[in-house]
Amino acid sequence: MATYVLVAGNWLGAWAWSGVTARLRADGHDVHPVTLTGLGDREHLASPEVDLDTHVADVVHTIEYADLHEVILVGHSYGGFPVTGAAERVTDRIARLVYVESGPLPSGTSQLDMIEPEEREATLRRMKEREDGWLLPPPSAAELASGAPVYAGLDEAARALFTALAVPQPLNATAQPLDLADGGRRDALPHTLVTCMFPVEQVRAMVAEGHPYFAGFAGKEWTFAEVRTGHWPMLSEPERLARALAELG
Repeated sequence: MATYVLVAGNWLGAWAWSGVTARLRADGHDVHPVTLTGLGDREHLASPEVDLDTHVADVVHTIEYADLHEVILVGHSYGGFPVTGAAERVTDRIARLVYVESGPLPSGTSQLDMIEPEEREATLRRMKEREDGWLLPPPSAAELASGAPVYAGLDEAARALFTALAVPQPLNATAQPLDLADGGRRDALPHTLVTCMFPVEQVRAMVAEGHPYFAGFAGKEWTFAEVRTGHWPMLSEPERLARALAELG
C-alpha cells in the first residue's frame, strides 16, 4: 500500500479531499490531506504574513512529524507550488510528485505570474490599496453555477460545499515567487500530471511547443493521467481521481 500527502489549491483545505481520502483509505492506503495555514479549519491563523514559505513548511512538517517515507506527494492547482518547494527540502522522503491541474514551475515564478497581466496588476494594486488587500476571495456561488469550463462537473451539492467551506486565500502566498536551488535531485523523482481541463495529447503538444505555462515539464520523466472534468476534480470526480492516484501506488 502507498502513502499519500494531498495538498489542495486556493481557498480549500483538507476537507476538499474527503471523497478521495475515503476511497484511498478504503483500499488500505495511508493518506494525509493537508490544510495549509490560513485555510479550512486553520482559517483563524490567516494573516498578511502567511506566504508561500509558510505553506511549504506546512507540507514539510506534515511529512516529517508523521515520519512519512516513500510519499506520493500530490499538489492541486496552487498546491503545486508548496509541493514543489517541499520536495526540494525532503527529497529523500518522496517517491513521486503528482500535479493535479498544476505543474512544477521555474524558480522565481509565483502563481500570480500565471494570470493575465491586467488581472495581475489589479491584484497587486488591490494588495497595496485595500485594508483587506492581503486576501483573495473565493468564487461566488453565482460564479460556481455560471457554467464556465473551469467549474465543469461541480453539481449542486459540490457547489454548496465549496460555498460553505472555501475561505479567502492569503494573497502573499500566491504573490511570493518559488525559491528553488538547482533542483537536480527533485527533478530526478518520477513526475505525474493529472490533467482535467485539457486532453493529455493537447498537453503533450503544448509541452513540445515550449508553451511558457509548461516550462517546468522539460527535463523530467513524466507519466500522464486524465480525469476529464473542471478544475476541481476532488469535488467533481473524487472516485475517478482516487482511482487515478491509486494506480500510481
